[in-house]
Amino acid sequence: MAIPGNQENGRVNRITVLALKARTLLYAASPLFNSDNNKELWHQAALANKNVIDACLANGYELANYTNIWGTTNWQSKEAIFVRRITETSGSNILESRNFPVGVEGGNSGNCPTQTLVDAYQMKSTGKFWNDPESGFDPENPYDNRDPRFAMTIVKNGDTKWPTYSTLPIQTYFGGANGEPISGATPTGYYLKKMLDSSIDLRPGKTTRSRHSWITYRLGEFYLNYAEAVFKYLGTADATSAEFTMSAKDAVNVIRTRTGVGMPPLASGLSNNDFWKYYTNERMVELAFEGHRFWDVRRWKEGEKFKNIDRMKITRNQDGTFEYTRQTVNRLWQDKMYFFPIPQSEMLKNDNLTQNPGYETNK
Repeated sequence: MAIPGNQENGRVNRITVLALKARTLLYAASPLFNSDNNKELWHQAALANKNVIDACLANGYELANYTNIWGTTNWQSKEAIFVRRITETSGSNILESRNFPVGVEGGNSGNCPTQTLVDAYQMKSTGKFWNDPESGFDPENPYDNRDPRFAMTIVKNGDTKWPTYSTLPIQTYFGGANGEPISGATPTGYYLKKMLDSSIDLRPGKTTRSRHSWITYRLGEFYLNYAEAVFKYLGTADATSAEFTMSAKDAVNVIRTRTGVGMPPLASGLSNNDFWKYYTNERMVELAFEGHRFWDVRRWKEGEKFKNIDRMKITRNQDGTFEYTRQTVNRLWQDKMYFFPIPQSEMLKNDNLTQNPGYETNK
């Protein structure tokens, strides 16, 4: 948390150190590094993440409105534990230039969220996944009644004032102003919104800049980290103990019911499989584009999730309605990718090094 005029701004404080320790211990307890599921590793991870939460709450940190986490003043957020400026002092528009939609003056597409991510945003009224028969999902209006974090993270077909100077609604349908077959247009049907400043102007002669800061650690992550660790340690989503008075389910619900989100809380009595499905999905949604997913899937040893992605192809009918066609695209995944290869230059320096599985020279 940074306070304007505070001489300690920019310094690593005690809570930042606790955060680094807590994330490290969570990774160490995860299946990729804890092959025999040593419960004590989960115990230590739960304690470390609890310590971060307790220290934050004792020092004035709190969950902020989700929409403000990546705003231009996010470095002042009460949720931010450690933040670093990622632009020059005068500000920048590089993120916007690289990620505003093709078809918007100055936009170059960039990161395009997948339909796989869109599917992770549950229905607001029921808290159920879109493909649950009781979810309330409307296939003709697939973006209605979704988790509010969807609209805060992803630009979809029909959105207006993105960016602010754009006079047309976003058109990601085939033949639209921001859709294929325009070169560089989104192949997934979506554009990125999170981390971008909609007020940035990229038009020649009107170009503006703003401050951008990257949140390395924020309180929301550690509620999720705690939920995972205490679930693995105590064995169920509802379990508590004298040491851990907040259950895994309750920790996840802190995130789901946070200001600006207001999703229905998870129910008690979930099976372990169901809770894990909800938990991993919650992490995917809450921390989208914050640099976690790449590592989470690997440390869980769930690499098969990288074998394909879904994308959405949208066509506009003559009556102005839209047809949505889901397409699955295969991607390459091999289990050796859980680790990177050790460079040959490093292997030559030390005869005691053993190459990671799958990268041996005789393979």
